[in-house]
Amino acid sequence: MLNNELIYSINEIMIDDIALFIHIVQKRGLAAAADHLNLPAATVTRRLQKLEDVLGCRLIHRSARKFNLSAEGEIYYQAYADLVQQFEVTSRNLSADVHQLSGKLTVLAPTNASVKILQPMWSAFIKAYPEIQLHLYVSNETKDMMDDQVDVALRIGPQSDSQLFQKKLGSVATILVASPGYLATHGVPGDLNSLHDHRVILVSTIPVWKLQNQETGVEETLHPRPATLVNDIGLASQLARDDHGIVLLPISEIVEELQQGQLQQVVSSWQGPERDILAVWPTGRLLSARAKCLRDFMQDYIGQVPILQGMLS
Repeated sequence: MLNNELIYSINEIMIDDIALFIHIVQKRGLAAAADHLNLPAATVTRRLQKLEDVLGCRLIHRSARKFNLSAEGEIYYQAYADLVQQFEVTSRNLSADVHQLSGKLTVLAPTNASVKILQPMWSAFIKAYPEIQLHLYVSNETKDMMDDQVDVALRIGPQSDSQLFQKKLGSVATILVASPGYLATHGVPGDLNSLHDHRVILVSTIPVWKLQNQETGVEETLHPRPATLVNDIGLASQLARDDHGIVLLPISEIVEELQQGQLQQVVSSWQGPERDILAVWPTGRLLSARAKCLRDFMQDYIGQVPILQGMLS
């Protein structure tokens, strides 16, 4: 019966008051506990009385010279002392971990961007914070952050998961490109209508081409019929370089290819939608100092790269 009473009472009283009672016992007095916890003596007395009222028994026989636990007080102390100590140790450890710029930091990021335009960012972060053990997992699949115990992720494109906090860091323009070899064979499209006469490489994550004319602001939506359909932007870029067709791609993925002339923009007055660059992390999880540090570092770095702020160069 007593165990049931203990279980019931923990739901009826404040855990803080139980912890206070444990500290009073361990310090052998109300005044000593008040000094240890940096509380007014009157507050300690009042909260102990409140706890005794809730439990319906005297916990401590107290006088000017003596301090003794009652029989009930001894039972409650034995029941809760280890729990309070474990809770306080865990809280201190968690607080230290949350505030330290050292230790493990697990991060997810897209493969294509991470090994190309964002690779210097990862390198700079590791150099700036050598005490943070960066565990960076790159993948073009959207993995579950909770299952994989991920602290923070970098993602590009719309995110529909309501279980994630999101912070926009930048955006990337999408443009139509093809290789010089393809265009030499099939001709250069003069407008959107002429795209129907060309081979299209379609990325499954961008199945509909929502285009806007940069001169007039007119918007058009195309549902291209693909000659080739792939689920990876990097592969789509490679197929375009291999002269297999026209493709709509984020410019961040093809900066070098454009600079080296392997790909060139077509129907340049039209652009696809901007894809947001986001830092995301699970709701309900306290963001550690390490994760905040990386989030802010990514925001500063990405904010200084024009292509990652929606520009074409």
